[in-house]
Amino acid sequence: MSVADGRELAARLRERDVSAAPAVLNLVESSTPSARQQTEALLSALGTDAPAHIVGVTGPPGVGKSSLLSRLVSAWRARGRSVAVLAVDPTSKRSGGALLGDRARIDVDPTDRGVFVRSTAAGDRLGGLAPATRAAASALAAAFDVVVIETVGVGQSETEVADVADTVVVVVQPGSGDVLQFLKAGIMEVPDVLVVTKSDLGRVATRALADLRAALSSLGASDTAVVTVSSVPPPSGIEELLDALDAHRAALDRPARRLRARRLHALADFAAEYGDRGVRALGGRRAAEKWLAEQPAALDVPALTRALETRAADC
Repeated sequence: MSVADGRELAARLRERDVSAAPAVLNLVESSTPSARQQTEALLSALGTDAPAHIVGVTGPPGVGKSSLLSRLVSAWRARGRSVAVLAVDPTSKRSGGALLGDRARIDVDPTDRGVFVRSTAAGDRLGGLAPATRAAASALAAAFDVVVIETVGVGQSETEVADVADTVVVVVQPGSGDVLQFLKAGIMEVPDVLVVTKSDLGRVATRALADLRAALSSLGASDTAVVTVSSVPPPSGIEELLDALDAHRAALDRPARRLRARRLHALADFAAEYGDRGVRALGGRRAAEKWLAEQPAALDVPALTRALETRAADC
C-alpha cells in the first residue's frame, strides 16, 4: 500500500478540505518508517498556528461523555462549525484496535461532511492518549473549526490531555463521589470547564454542583466555569456549555498554549521512540522540559524532536 504524501495532505487541510481527514488519520496512525517520514512532512508543512479550537473532554467511564458529545456536535453544527472528534478507546488485547466503535457511541449524521469521528486505540499510554492523537489533533486543526479529543476514563495520568488541548472539559455525574476522587488525584487542577451531567436528577445534581464549587474555591480556582447539562430529551445546558467554551477560548493566550503543546508533543514523541532510557539521557523529564522551553518558539514538532535526539546523543 502506498503512503500518502504529507505535503499534499497539508495543502488540502490548509484549503479546509475536510475530506482529507481519513487519509490524515491513516497516515499518522501508521508506524512504518515511510509513514513516519510523511507525518513529519505533514506537520512541518502545516506550520504552528492552526485556527481550530482544540477541546479535550475527559471524565470517569460511564459518566456520559459520548452522549454529551453527541449533543455538543449537533450544537456546534447548528452554529455553522465543522467538527472532528478523536475518541480514544481502550485497546483490544486481541486485535490491538479500539474496543468500542465511534459511531456506536457518538450519534452523528453520517451524511454530514462537516463532521468527522474516529475511534483510536489508547494502546499502552497511561495518559489516555493514543500515540498518534497529538499529531492527528494538530493536523485536523488546520481544516476543522473544532477538534475534540475524548479520552479514556480519568485518573492522575489522565492530565496528559491538558498538554494537548486549548480547553479542557472534565465531566462528572451527581452522586458518584467523583469530587473527592478528583481532589485525591489532582484532577481538579486540570479543567478549564467543569460539566455536571444528568442535571435532570434535581437535588443530587444541585449538591454535586455545590461540592464542585467548594472544591474549586479551596484550590483557588473559583474562576473555573461550572456548567450543568442534561442529555435527556429535551437536552438542557448545551448552549451554556458552548458559550463557556467560547469564553475560555476568547480569554486564552493561544500562542503560548500551543507553544507549550508543541514542546510537550515533541517530548512525547521522543519518549515513545526511545523510552525511559532516552528520557534519562536528557537528564529526566523535568530537565528536558526546561531545555525545550529555551528553544526558539518558531520550531515545529519534528524540528523539536530532532533537537531532542541530537541533545540525547551529545549528553
